[in-house]
Amino acid sequence: MKLQIKVTTSQANGGSNTVIAETSLATIIKWERQYKKRAGDLAAGFSVEDLAFMAWSSLQAHGLTATFEQWIETLEELEVVDSQESHPTGGVATEGN
Repeated sequence: MKLQIKVTTSQANGGSNTVIAETSLATIIKWERQYKKRAGDLAAGFSVEDLAFMAWSSLQAHGLTATFEQWIETLEELEVVDSQESHPTGGVATEGN
């Protein structure tokens, strides 16, 4: 599952910054390890902290250096703007299978 999460954070100058964080398989694995949950658990819903962790982990791969605790202090808004299944074709049978 891939999520695109719109993240708005406050800036030191008083303004705001909005970016789109896109999760990857590595993001989901880090989330599973941190919270001792399985990716399948996301179908039943997830908490704001789950969403924040996935966004933070994704942004770390692109140079974010703040710790999770430092980063959440700057959060103004989180919003899922798109989600995709990892296998959108649903495992279509091919010739010989």
